[in-house]
Amino acid sequence: MSGIDVEPVEENADDGDGGAHTIEVTPTDDAGSVDDRETIEVEPSDEPLEGPEYVLFGGKGGVGKTTMAAATALDSARGGTSTLVVSTDPAHSLSDTFETPVPTEPGRIREDVPLYGVEIDPDAAIESGKAAFGGAGGGGSEAGGAGGPEMPGDLGGLGEMLGEGNPMDALLGGAMPGADEAAAMQLLLEYLDDPRFERVVVDTAPTGHTLRLLQLPELMDTMTGRLLQFRQRIGGMFENVKGMFGGEEIPDEEGLEDLEVLRERIERLRAALRDPTRTDFRIVMIPEEMSVLESKRLRTRLDEFDIPVGTIVVNRVMEPLSDVTDDVEGEFLQPNLEDCAFCQRRWDVQQSALSEAQELFRGTDVKRVPLFADEVRGEGMLEVVAACLR
Repeated sequence: MSGIDVEPVEENADDGDGGAHTIEVTPTDDAGSVDDRETIEVEPSDEPLEGPEYVLFGGKGGVGKTTMAAATALDSARGGTSTLVVSTDPAHSLSDTFETPVPTEPGRIREDVPLYGVEIDPDAAIESGKAAFGGAGGGGSEAGGAGGPEMPGDLGGLGEMLGEGNPMDALLGGAMPGADEAAAMQLLLEYLDDPRFERVVVDTAPTGHTLRLLQLPELMDTMTGRLLQFRQRIGGMFENVKGMFGGEEIPDEEGLEDLEVLRERIERLRAALRDPTRTDFRIVMIPEEMSVLESKRLRTRLDEFDIPVGTIVVNRVMEPLSDVTDDVEGEFLQPNLEDCAFCQRRWDVQQSALSEAQELFRGTDVKRVPLFADEVRGEGMLEVVAACLR
């Protein structure tokens, strides 16, 4: 056997690990010389990509989350599924990966297939008043573009009652901590709830940002509940003493309804993220010890949030592409583990890391993506990666 072979353990096997999935790591025996090239026949698949409505990629910074998200979204759209790929990472690179501009509001990035993209810009959302939980208040707006759902801009009229600036400043005595992340979550809520898209693929920020983002639905739900109670109480007070405030009328109930809509949307997102039939959180890692350790921590935290991890993607594995897929076309250099001391040393590092990752792989679908000599940018290489992920 060559490369890395991922095989599920028989469920009735008495190996003490409850039927865990495992990875067997062995040096390749057919690497060939550095000048050897292989040509593999490949056709992009037009079959619908099977899988859940929501696919989220998370992991340590620099492991290839954007590449995996872009490849998955392109593959999904090629099968005719209306797909939105979203980047919540402040250091966006979707545009570079697709080699085409990706807008800050959902827009079509391919004309031949139903592929849409957005790079969330929380600062712009806060500045324009589209984020209810951070920055300057403003009227409601359609952050999702034409046809997208509306979100409250002034927290149910509290902006008018509490004066200039962000009503959260008046309520909390200062800007809400993590307002940029809250704004990103609010926009993500919109996109996940947008009926225009049959599948949403999310390229998340590095682990720390992702975990804070996943905590925000609970925080926002709590804040929304408090604001609704506050709005109801203060409304009655203003009815009695509104003359003291220049005779202004109390804002109508439309803003209150917007907050209820936001609260319901938060509940739907929470339920969707915890439903393995609707969501697959895919941890992306590279075969190095630091990445394995961070991936383990991420999975532990996701378990605490009751968010199921269905797939582990091991990126940049030093093995021939032909060991992973026969559904691609082109010439690809493969590692020489016989004559190249550097390649052999890197393989030993990878083998050790993958051995450490056995527990992480348990109960998941493991996908491998080889280390390519060429940079993964543009449609051609994304199709190769997509073939590895099918």
